[in-house]
Amino acid sequence: MKEAPVVTGRDAHAAAEAARRVVAVHEELTAFLRAGLRLPEIDAFVARTLASLDCRSAFLGYSIPGQSPFPSHSCLSINACIVHGTHTMEQDPLAPGDLVSIDIGALHEGWIGDAAWTWAIEYASDEDMRLMQAGRASLAAGIAAMQPGSPLLDFAKAVQQAAEDDHGFHLVRGLGGHGYGRTLHEPPFISNTVPSHGGEWPDATIPFSPGLLVAVEPMLAIGTGQTSTRKGQWPIFSADGSRSVHYEADILIGEDGPIDLTEGLAALPDIVGRSS
Repeated sequence: MKEAPVVTGRDAHAAAEAARRVVAVHEELTAFLRAGLRLPEIDAFVARTLASLDCRSAFLGYSIPGQSPFPSHSCLSINACIVHGTHTMEQDPLAPGDLVSIDIGALHEGWIGDAAWTWAIEYASDEDMRLMQAGRASLAAGIAAMQPGSPLLDFAKAVQQAAEDDHGFHLVRGLGGHGYGRTLHEPPFISNTVPSHGGEWPDATIPFSPGLLVAVEPMLAIGTGQTSTRKGQWPIFSADGSRSVHYEADILIGEDGPIDLTEGLAALPDIVGRSS
């Protein structure tokens, strides 16, 4: 199996610069998002903002076996769409109360930043607010567990405790985080849930080691952890159509603990587009 790359020195600085630009795009989106926008408008805004930061999308044109190249500059996922939403999918304009998850991949001077955040448009129901708080809390708990020498499994234990035991929502099964660096996806795979049987997650015992660069990303839904998708299409939905959230951060494991390269995301609001 291919080993995860170790990032130090200038490379660590370059990775941090790419991550900083991803945070900047999310900050610009916070001021831009509002009811009435359509997905192509949002994706075009992401493309312009990336270009203004001397970046380009790490997602546009990305391909995996069995799929056509990804058509969008960003992943735009609304309500029951958990991840990998595109600007080409059928979707009404943003409406008050919608949950909007946007995943940004920025390529800057050969290094990638990759992070996601969820907002509510104008207002959030009590249940949606609790879902967003659960997503934030599970990500924070998972990051705190990413200590040098601890197994990747400790991340999943902390995330699952926060999302499911403490907050009562469902982590999405079969999806998770990953190593990255000069390419978008590197080993190891980092599950958000504890494996239910042997062999389900071979990377679970790999330790967090200094220099490991990973994107970790809890995805939660209200009603189920199961997913639905159409063959050959990118968007992944909750199987029961319940609302979902997605939070992703870029983490570099340091000698003394995890370093959140995207820590600025934590200052973002939950609700955007309120009328003045």
